[in-house]
Amino acid sequence: MALHFELVTPARLVRSDDVHMVVVPGTEGEFGVLEGHAPFMSTVRDGALKVYKTEGGQPEEIMVQGGFAEVSATGLTVLAEHVEG
Repeated sequence: MALHFELVTPARLVRSDDVHMVVVPGTEGEFGVLEGHAPFMSTVRDGALKVYKTEGGQPEEIMVQGGFAEVSATGLTVLAEHVEG
């Protein structure tokens, strides 16, 4: 089982991948999203998205600046204002 994760900026689709878990730097605190998470939306603060490809693996960190995160039945979409790199 995998979580479908998409990272998007106003300019482009940065990433679209099936992963184990993503930890998002929300404005109210970090939150982790696994497959089957309840639907919700959150604003995103400047910080590192932590993407875990496999359970127990080391996270890949992607620096983001602002935006929104939406968890839906189809997965997690992060709409970032800017992505480093």
